[in-house]
Amino acid sequence: MSDLERPDMIRWMWRSYMRAYRWPLIAAVFLMLLEGLALGGLSYMIKPMFDVAFSSGTTSSIVGVALIVAAIFITRAIAAFGHRVLMVHVGQRVAAKLQSDMVAHMLTLDSNFFRDNSPGTLIERVRGDAQAIANIWEVVLAAVARDVVSLLALLGVALSIDWLWVVVAVAAAPILTIPMSILQKRVRRTTTDSRSSAAQISTRLDEIFHGINSIKLSGTERHEQGRVDREIDAFARTHLQSQANQGGIVAMVDIIAAVGFFGVLVYGGMQINSGAKTVGEFMSFFTAMALVFDPLRNLGKVSGAWQAALASLARIRNVFDERPSILSPTTPVALPIPARKARIELKDVGFSYGDTPVLRGASFTAEAGKTTALVGASGAGKSTVFNLLTRLADAKTGKVMVGGTDVTRLPLDHLRGLFSVVSQEALLFDETLRDNILMGRTDVDDKTLKHALDVAHVSDFLPQMEQGLDTQAGPRGSNLSGGQRQRVAIARAVLRNAPFLLLDEATSALDAKSEKLVQKALDELSKDRTTLVIAHRLATVREADKIVVMDQGQVVDHGTHEELLARGGIYAQLYKLQFQDEAKPASRPVKGKRRKRRLPQPEQSEPARWSVRQLFSGLLGSRRD
Repeated sequence: MSDLERPDMIRWMWRSYMRAYRWPLIAAVFLMLLEGLALGGLSYMIKPMFDVAFSSGTTSSIVGVALIVAAIFITRAIAAFGHRVLMVHVGQRVAAKLQSDMVAHMLTLDSNFFRDNSPGTLIERVRGDAQAIANIWEVVLAAVARDVVSLLALLGVALSIDWLWVVVAVAAAPILTIPMSILQKRVRRTTTDSRSSAAQISTRLDEIFHGINSIKLSGTERHEQGRVDREIDAFARTHLQSQANQGGIVAMVDIIAAVGFFGVLVYGGMQINSGAKTVGEFMSFFTAMALVFDPLRNLGKVSGAWQAALASLARIRNVFDERPSILSPTTPVALPIPARKARIELKDVGFSYGDTPVLRGASFTAEAGKTTALVGASGAGKSTVFNLLTRLADAKTGKVMVGGTDVTRLPLDHLRGLFSVVSQEALLFDETLRDNILMGRTDVDDKTLKHALDVAHVSDFLPQMEQGLDTQAGPRGSNLSGGQRQRVAIARAVLRNAPFLLLDEATSALDAKSEKLVQKALDELSKDRTTLVIAHRLATVREADKIVVMDQGQVVDHGTHEELLARGGIYAQLYKLQFQDEAKPASRPVKGKRRKRRLPQPEQSEPARWSVRQLFSGLLGSRRD
């Protein structure tokens, strides 16, 4: 962040978040001024205390000075309490608004933003950096306003006694200006590194806790512990460097104070001995200068905190500078026909993630009210089709159309409202089942909700739950089985009642019993809806009205199950391989003899487009499309 960018960021912060709290800020600043002036008044009262009250010895003069000193202390205490409460109020309000706005802005950004930034990094932006900004108002500005006034008031008292003593007291300050400037820059850099390390720890912990079962089953606890330890060590190093640099600034102030006190004690003592100054003047000056270094020390700490806050502000501003590329059209159009009568079309669609092409001229049609299945190996582009339909991404070339209308011409909220999606991993939140099904909707009556529960077969397992719909689902639905989570997701889709249904491997991770129940619920949900299904298990798509076969981003065939089998292409090979393996009985070795295992031989009747390994990869491999 350049020096020119800082004023712009501070102006942005003031206009966007601080101006609304200008009156509490003005009141707080007034109280800080009062506190600072009280400190100056306290040092000023030392002179009459020694030269008048103690010298005259009268009770009235001693009581008078004591009352003034007590009044100064009380005023300072009230002012300190008042501005502290006001600044904490403003700081926390600003942090809350900043966090809310950041989350709201992130939710508008494209999927690419979340691929490029880990969850830990984004959490650190919302929590850590926003709280650092709150500290500006709670600590930094409070210290600046109070300590600057205290500094000026105390210097005023000191100058009124002898300006030459002041020169002696601060003689070492110019020498240490350059080292302090260097330390301030280091504070900014090390604070940025420290925040990045904290974000990496959050990311690592999120991965571990999310994948704890896999870690335990693979026996990699020590490996994961080592990775976390390295991240923690990196954070500790950078945080220590940041604190050491901030401590260095404070140490510089103490060195200035030590040199100044030495000079004042020697020079002032000589003047008292010569009769040029009184003991009261010396004590008042010495008190003022002793108190001066406390605000200076605080300002040294503030300097480090200010640099850290600027680093946080820069990262927050970077988040707000991100802009979504997928927006509603400026002149949107409406579907020319009812959505339930609209068909889905892809015309020569091309798409790539970065430099990696995923779709290459893909074209197919999904007729209204029919079920169309997309099959093919991992990486063929099936899930990308879903992303393009819902505009989680936009096609680079060609057209994606609904009801004859390019999806980029439809209002974004309206377009996404046309689709219900049930994916392989149902996302449930750590809320009640009711909240997970309603998803914030308040217009659903009990009859409609019961219908959704019945269609999704949630009613089948609900009696087993002690609190029924008010049962907590747990983090990511951990209190439910896989089949139960899927049925809750289907209940959501039933309530959504969208004309188009997208099923992305909705039953692939379930056991046979759960799959049967979920498949039954999906069959009921897909009635009279235009349905697109992604599936690797071909048994789940045999009844589809049309099956679209994809290979390396292209549509290579389409038709019914019977038509595709008759043509003997990729689909027939996939089907044959999958169902031969499922039907093949386990061979028994002859007693007393060990049978040799023979490697499977490739078919000779026609050249296969995929090798056996590729076919298994397509059927069983991890999905990355």
